[in-house]
Amino acid sequence: MLKDLQQEIIQLKKEKDICILAHCYQNPEILEIADFTGDSFALSVEASKTKAKTVIMCGVKFMAETVKILSPDKKVYLANEEAGCPMAEMMDKDLIEQVKQSYPDYTVVAYINTTSELKTICDICVTSSSAVSICKKIENNKILFIPDCNLGDWVSRQLPDKEFKLLSGGCPTHAAMSDTDVKNAKRKWKNAELLVHPECKPEVVELADYVGSTTGIMNYAKKSTAKEFIIGTENSIVTHLQMACPDKIFHPLSKDCVCHNMKITTLTDVLNCCKGIGGLEIKLEEETRVKARKCIDKMIELG
Repeated sequence: MLKDLQQEIIQLKKEKDICILAHCYQNPEILEIADFTGDSFALSVEASKTKAKTVIMCGVKFMAETVKILSPDKKVYLANEEAGCPMAEMMDKDLIEQVKQSYPDYTVVAYINTTSELKTICDICVTSSSAVSICKKIENNKILFIPDCNLGDWVSRQLPDKEFKLLSGGCPTHAAMSDTDVKNAKRKWKNAELLVHPECKPEVVELADYVGSTTGIMNYAKKSTAKEFIIGTENSIVTHLQMACPDKIFHPLSKDCVCHNMKITTLTDVLNCCKGIGGLEIKLEEETRVKARKCIDKMIELG
């Protein structure tokens, strides 16, 4: 049955000129039928290069919006319209405009995990893998970093010469992990290295052997000579690494580190989207798209 669904999706992709993107937090059966897999911004870039007229994002809404920002001539769909992102939705344009009035001389740096509307009033965008290098290149030493205060804290620690203003916001899934989880895990798996995402709390990040993006964590584990790891990010990465590196052992830092918004997308959702009877088409006002793209272009300019 599973293979039948996958084969039907693959056939529809060919017939309807569809490109399917799958964030690496998606389940294996969806990753198997995707044209591209990986982190959110990398997927948007790949989508902009493809000749396909239609793109389906198996991820969350802000990711699909980023695809549309970079590929305005393509039809872009979110496979499951209920797949949102609590972090992206916790700060809106009105709030940040008010904050900017209190810090007029600060450069506003937006994590890619923000809505297209919020990006319109930000100066530059960053990903978790590029945040340190890009903030380092910003000429202004004063940075207002939104929305993830944990990622912002980690970046600020790498750049002590810059002054960071952080707001209370972030990923509830990553923020739920604690230093107690780390101590319990290290007590249980004494020889395991701890790899965590910078969206985790500072007290978790401080205890890590490696801190990086989802792709960074996966690449580190694959290349490392170590044989056992504790993974401090969404638990699907544990599954993917177990499949990619059967000679190594992987443990979740917390069994509760599950992004339900990512997990809501099913193979049937993708199939229905391909059929044109499901999913959410992403439509952006051209003024919003153009303004939102400016901070992304600035990110690309700085590397």
